[in-house]
Amino acid sequence: MALMSVNDVSMSFGGPMLLDGVSFQVEEGQRICIVGRNGEGKSTLLRLMSGDLVPDAGTISCQKGVTVARLSQKVPEIMSGTIFEVVAGGLGELGQALTSYHRASLEVADGGDVSRLSAVEEMMEKHGGWEALTTIEMVISRLSLNAEMRFETLSGGLKRRALLARALASNPDVLLLDEPTNHLDIDSIAWLEDFILKHIKTLIFITHDRMFLRRIATRIIELDRGNLADWSCDYDTFLKRKEDLLAAEEKNWSEFDKKLAREEVWIRQGIKARRTRNEGRVRALKQLREDRKLRRERTGKASIEIQEAARSGKVVAETVNASYSWGDAPVFKDLSTTIIRGDRVGIIGPNGAGKTTLIQVLLGNLLPDSGTVKLGTKLEICYFDQHREQLDPDKSVRDSVADGNDTVTINGRNKHVMGYLKDFLFSPDRANSPVSVLSGGERNRLLLARLFTRPSNLLVMDEPTNDLDAETLELLEDRIMEYPGTVIIVSHDRAFLNNVVTGTLAFEGNSVVQEYVGGYDDWVRQRPQLEAEARPKAAKPKAQKSPDSRPEKLSYKEQREFEALETEILELPIRIEELETAIEEIQMQMSDPDFYKKSGEEMAAAQSKLESLEAEHETTFERWEEVEEKLAVYRERTGKQA
Repeated sequence: MALMSVNDVSMSFGGPMLLDGVSFQVEEGQRICIVGRNGEGKSTLLRLMSGDLVPDAGTISCQKGVTVARLSQKVPEIMSGTIFEVVAGGLGELGQALTSYHRASLEVADGGDVSRLSAVEEMMEKHGGWEALTTIEMVISRLSLNAEMRFETLSGGLKRRALLARALASNPDVLLLDEPTNHLDIDSIAWLEDFILKHIKTLIFITHDRMFLRRIATRIIELDRGNLADWSCDYDTFLKRKEDLLAAEEKNWSEFDKKLAREEVWIRQGIKARRTRNEGRVRALKQLREDRKLRRERTGKASIEIQEAARSGKVVAETVNASYSWGDAPVFKDLSTTIIRGDRVGIIGPNGAGKTTLIQVLLGNLLPDSGTVKLGTKLEICYFDQHREQLDPDKSVRDSVADGNDTVTINGRNKHVMGYLKDFLFSPDRANSPVSVLSGGERNRLLLARLFTRPSNLLVMDEPTNDLDAETLELLEDRIMEYPGTVIIVSHDRAFLNNVVTGTLAFEGNSVVQEYVGGYDDWVRQRPQLEAEARPKAAKPKAQKSPDSRPEKLSYKEQREFEALETEILELPIRIEELETAIEEIQMQMSDPDFYKKSGEEMAAAQSKLESLEAEHETTFERWEEVEEKLAVYRERTGKQA
């Protein structure tokens, strides 16, 4: 039996139907990604499934006792308390016990009454709260949050992260996530992927992060012009099938329109159409007209064009041993890099590392504490701001782009502002709406439209991909690749970095910014090499024994353990390989569309088996590392080589 059923649901907010009689079921163990263009109703569908909205028609039902948790794009205004209290609050009565224990622990640490902590520990035992406490502390830590900070004082991005922690820690039967990777850095996104694969059984999510989608989704549901299409396949297969479907639709509509045109010519011939024997043809024409009226055309593709300025000098920016600090806290030290005209540079690093600060130093808006920064000549800079501060919420979309004018100039050509906004998928009604009513994706598109009216030869983009649909993202990638100027991009979107940048500046910790060739995958490949090169250098002092040192002789018990460990170190890699093969086989089965034709029990059993194998794989790997460490100690003492 399905965990959740959506039956013939319709929803509209006064305009065209967002959802027009859509139906589908959610089975246990599925990870469903909802895809579609901005404004197609993806977030609305999640709100309906969580019970925050009531559909205009149709029903949404759950199995008895099934719990549902949702991460919304919007932050609740009434929520308050510490981050720990907010996260624990998703667990109901157990959350209250966890909060009491957390407060009592803090009081004891400050010299408070220990007996109160003992009483709370009994309550924790009663509610089985120790595992939940571990999970809460883990998600708060891995999402780079401070448990004692007040939720109401946080920025919008930090509030979203706290709410993501709340949703993950609540351990629901069905988890609904709306753009969960927004405001997360690359390391946090990678951790979130692993957490979901290990701990979340049933997931329905929306994301613009294509790498996240490819790794997580086992099923894709698409919303398009009010209709729902269910694709039991991986993302790349979906893209190919969708392209074929749209081509077939276009061909069918073309044939339909030709037939309608022929019938319109016939009816205008007059008397022939009024003969009794032609009444059926007249009725058929009326039906053709009705069908044509009901057709919902797909909005044209976005058509982004970046206005180009005259070429800049060859060197765009050059730093020599540049360092910058926030007070006593260094952001980066001794950075030496040169950005040449035509380079496309990605900047990556953890949240709060100082990526935006680095941009400001490279642009000359902040002076380094030491070292030098030299800017090139003839620079015309176009800056995409991650906080969207350049948009006035009270202005209309149209005025935000054209400042009250009817036309904009793009690469020497005048274009009417409404036609220009249509290229960015804004309908006439939307173009006259205030900025304040736009969704996150629409605001992003508007800012792109506004910025690209200005000539530039240096394009600086701070998190440009948030909330953009996949189609607009891919078009933006194409335009950046064609752009003859220089591009500096801050992004946590790994696929975007792979597809666009030619070089990467990465914050590596300890205020070090390292330069790499290529995008995200190239950075990942090159980092282990650097670490491997560094390890022997760090290990040299340990390998140098004094002339007086003598190998130790192991005790009988230690010798037996040493021999057992040497045997185990040979067996563990074999077991790891067996587990990886078994995991891969199940994952291949689950990626096959026929897998979802099986019964719920069979799919649940496969999911359970996969989780068991992944858990064993993780513990076996940990044991391997532990055995290697123990053997290294014994070999160090005895002088034996591996």
